[in-house]
Amino acid sequence: MAALKAQTRPVDQVIVTVRDTDTQTWTFLDTWERESLPLQTIQVCVPGVVAAMNAGLSIATGDIIAFTDDDAAPRPQWLEQIVTYFQSDEQIGAVGGRDWQWVGDQIKEPGEREIVGIIQWFGRPIGNHHLAVGQPREVDVLKGVNMSFRRTAIQGMHFDTRMRGSGAQVHFELAFNLALRRAGWKIIFDPAVAVDHYPAQRFDEDQRDNFNDLAWTNAVHNETLALLEHFSTWQRLVFLTWAVLIGTREAFGIVQYLRLLPSEGAIAQRKLLASLKGRWQGLQTWLDSRQTPSLPQPVNPESKI
Repeated sequence: MAALKAQTRPVDQVIVTVRDTDTQTWTFLDTWERESLPLQTIQVCVPGVVAAMNAGLSIATGDIIAFTDDDAAPRPQWLEQIVTYFQSDEQIGAVGGRDWQWVGDQIKEPGEREIVGIIQWFGRPIGNHHLAVGQPREVDVLKGVNMSFRRTAIQGMHFDTRMRGSGAQVHFELAFNLALRRAGWKIIFDPAVAVDHYPAQRFDEDQRDNFNDLAWTNAVHNETLALLEHFSTWQRLVFLTWAVLIGTREAFGIVQYLRLLPSEGAIAQRKLLASLKGRWQGLQTWLDSRQTPSLPQPVNPESKI
């Protein structure tokens, strides 16, 4: 919130969503000097990031709606850069950028990646938003800690309540962003549109960097559901075959299990079982809820900000 005060382009509305049980945050907000920050709070009683995001979205009034996390600090030109992109091209539906991850004053994971935020044709998601370098480009998905949307592009949309998890609900961004892509909107990623991200403790089963069977299964379920909804019939067949036979480090298939078994031992078997369970549950959720999803508005070249 201090970072939002320091924006070179003043913010028009700040919405903080807070759980009903989060007494520490409510106490902080009661005593914090908000000065000229146009702050609104909204209470949520349902666990999980999706409920919080939807609650905030429901009262947002801006032509551009930007999201960040409570453990992140947007850099001073964040909003100014976002607005410039939306004004430059009326077919841009979303804009985001890099999250610089810190532990204290040290980068959490050194490295640089040019390939960021894409879904390969057979279903492998590539994130790397926290390692991104290079020029602005179109991508398939932005990261929740640093993403913004044109209101007219997402009119009538909401974040998918089928996402599983009691807190982080990993991959919740995936379904939302891919719906924009299907409707023909451009999603722009620019590493210079940056936030500083200090990954905080999570108060659910997903404890970052520590394996938990349920959290792993939930994440794979969410990824599977989002991709099945996005893909064509033949891509779904390719994706499911690839996912079971090969997979990734974050969602094991048989090949990944065999590759990592020597180094991870019994944990590798648990990861494989949790991954296959998540794939099956994601498929079941998709089959059980097959219907026309809530789609964003199609690109309208005559729309104005």
